[in-house]
Amino acid sequence: MNGIIKPGCDRRGFIKSIGVGFGSVVLLSPGDIARAQQIADSTAGLSPSDLTWGKAPCRYCGTGCGVEVGVRDGKVMAVRGDEASPVNRGLLCVKGYHLPAMLYGSDRLLHPQLRQPDGSLKQISWDEALDLIAEKFSDALKDHGPESVAVYGSGQWTIFDGYAALKWVKAGMRSNNLDPNARLCMASAVMGFVTQFQSDEPMGCYEDLDAGDDFVLWGNNMAEMHPVLFSRILENKRRNLHVRIIDLATRRTPTSDYADMYVEFVPGTDLAIANAIIHQLIKNGNVNKAFIEENCVFKRGIEDIDEIGYGCYDDQVERYTFKDKPKDATYEELAEFVEEYTPEKVSKIAGISVAQIEALAEIYGNSRRGTVSLWCMGVNQHTRGTWMNNLINNLHLLTGKISRPGANPLSLTGQPSACGTAREVGTLSNRLPADMLVTKEEHRRKAEKIWGLPEGTIPAKPGYHAVDMFRALTRGDVKAMWIQVTNPWVTMPNLNRFKRKPNDGRFVVVSDIYPTPTTDAADLILPSAAWVEREGMFGNTERRTQHWDKQVDPPGEAKEDAWQIVQVAKRMGFENLFPWPDDNWHKPMFEEYRSFTLGVGKDLASYDQLRSTRGLTWPVVDGKETRYRYAAGYDPYVKKKKGVHFYKAKGYGERAAVWLRPYHPPAEVPDEDYPFWLSTGRVLEHWHTGSMTRRVTQLHQAVPEAYVEINRADAVELGVKMGDKVRVVSRRGSMELPVKIDGRGKPPRGRVFVPFFDEARLINRVTLDAMDNISKEPDYKKCAVKIELITMNSITS
Repeated sequence: MNGIIKPGCDRRGFIKSIGVGFGSVVLLSPGDIARAQQIADSTAGLSPSDLTWGKAPCRYCGTGCGVEVGVRDGKVMAVRGDEASPVNRGLLCVKGYHLPAMLYGSDRLLHPQLRQPDGSLKQISWDEALDLIAEKFSDALKDHGPESVAVYGSGQWTIFDGYAALKWVKAGMRSNNLDPNARLCMASAVMGFVTQFQSDEPMGCYEDLDAGDDFVLWGNNMAEMHPVLFSRILENKRRNLHVRIIDLATRRTPTSDYADMYVEFVPGTDLAIANAIIHQLIKNGNVNKAFIEENCVFKRGIEDIDEIGYGCYDDQVERYTFKDKPKDATYEELAEFVEEYTPEKVSKIAGISVAQIEALAEIYGNSRRGTVSLWCMGVNQHTRGTWMNNLINNLHLLTGKISRPGANPLSLTGQPSACGTAREVGTLSNRLPADMLVTKEEHRRKAEKIWGLPEGTIPAKPGYHAVDMFRALTRGDVKAMWIQVTNPWVTMPNLNRFKRKPNDGRFVVVSDIYPTPTTDAADLILPSAAWVEREGMFGNTERRTQHWDKQVDPPGEAKEDAWQIVQVAKRMGFENLFPWPDDNWHKPMFEEYRSFTLGVGKDLASYDQLRSTRGLTWPVVDGKETRYRYAAGYDPYVKKKKGVHFYKAKGYGERAAVWLRPYHPPAEVPDEDYPFWLSTGRVLEHWHTGSMTRRVTQLHQAVPEAYVEINRADAVELGVKMGDKVRVVSRRGSMELPVKIDGRGKPPRGRVFVPFFDEARLINRVTLDAMDNISKEPDYKKCAVKIELITMNSITS
């Protein structure tokens, strides 16, 4: 393997092929605006100088690209990449350039609507809607207690939204039944960091993409899912011919086309591969023993597969309450533990060559080269996702390639504020702000003191995590639920479990900007303000908190989600939790939240500083941001002159934990009846469930429907061609889809892939709701299916 760039592998070629660009402005066409708002004015003849420009982070993924927003006559008419942003430096992907149209779909929700007994919707006033929510949640609390209420939020919540929900649920209603959709995508990364460093979120930053020598992508189609960040790696590669990209994946993707080494493994065997790399590092003497002795401890937990299980119950009654039991271990135990993971044995398990395992070990073990590991849903949505996060972090700890430029593990994020809101604010069922836990008395007392509450107000028992929350709703244990900024009737695994029945005795509120399958399941629908129609803050993958001002009014009666929550809380008698004036609450709310973070290594910049900058990476001390956590010379909490100090890991003697984690097979594997692996994911043009991007004409026309990718040889054997309709069938359900052969994604024989953005083709009726034993994150990447031919199509492949 060498570092020579392949033909056509330069950054500009990538930008052109994958649909990203810079140095330009995209104006909404007259057709887009007419379709969306039936307004008469046209963009024809407008130039950038005709618009008023403001800053904001992009509304979509966790990259946090800076966007300049062009406004005229109260409408967002254009966007352009913000050249002052350190994240994207003026570059945007195809979704980012079509942000304005996301706001102006013709079916925006404009007024509160209450479902009637016959299933129809009736427009009601905001006062009626808010009074009804307060009544229903109060009745549930009175009659059934705090476990009967729940709020399901989002990594798309702003920091204000998440903090308002956290206070209302945990301090007001005294319930911990608050969880975000980030449980479905980032919880394993959270628990990976927490179990090893006793603090969440990466130690590195995006500058690693400019400084690294080797980039190991673990199940991560970065070229499509994070194209702006991938372009930074390609620019590094263009300037430095020694830079290498290694793509470990279960199917070929556009990322594979740019890789120096492509490693295609059997789904679920990444645990074995990582252990084989560790085996080789120890065998070849390529561990950094001095670093380990100074900075690491060793741990292991429950390893018996039967004791752990997979968290899916057919009767839906039992809660998944597995709890690991950590115990001390040693380096010598680790060496003995990985002895069985020889390259020869793992080659047979994972379906990769011995030479590839040896090459991966050489990459991680070469002390003269910086290695950056990157991963996202392929690792996190995994029945042993926490373990896999642990093993990737282990590779960096054992080699000392951590907390320094160009040498770090970097977990990528899928939502714009999964980090800033779900993880940092703590809108998870077991958490409080700034790494604090409801299970720890000192953490509850700190929150109660800041919030002015009597001791004992916040319950110590964690609430329902996302999957169990919806199981509880289906059982009837949850009587009142509020869903904001997410679409669970598309995204929950094994969707057939969660069908609602008329008059089922539950009350479900949904706040959103468009009709979705989730609003179809709601008793009350509330119209939300979106993106720059309200003030907000997001926190991105690299710990960068970014603020934006309101720049246009929302349509109709739409209101921001935080306002909705606060108004209900006040109606329920919790005015003391939100003492700020209705016309000036964003700054005091943020500064109260910020007080949790100060002095504990999670320090956020002030409201005023964030408002005047393109964001800052925490910890921010004395107004200065931190690029590398735990690193001498970068992190103000590190007093050493050189090296690292994992000061957050108090329970480990301020050292990081290397965990011994075995290989376990997936919860379900192909067999004679269901011979194919199914994996699900995203596509470049659409974001998550497509409720926004499918309303953008250009993006919808580019990929108008979901499909099933099938290997060409499998298609011949099945007798299907491009465009034929087939039925993808699992033990849980089925879905009819058109066939795609040799598209951007190319699965090997025995594997199929389906994107989940299409609400008309709900692939999560097929998926399995097995989940990680520690993080409680479902596995959307591995289940067994069969393919049945329905109709032939005249299209040839």
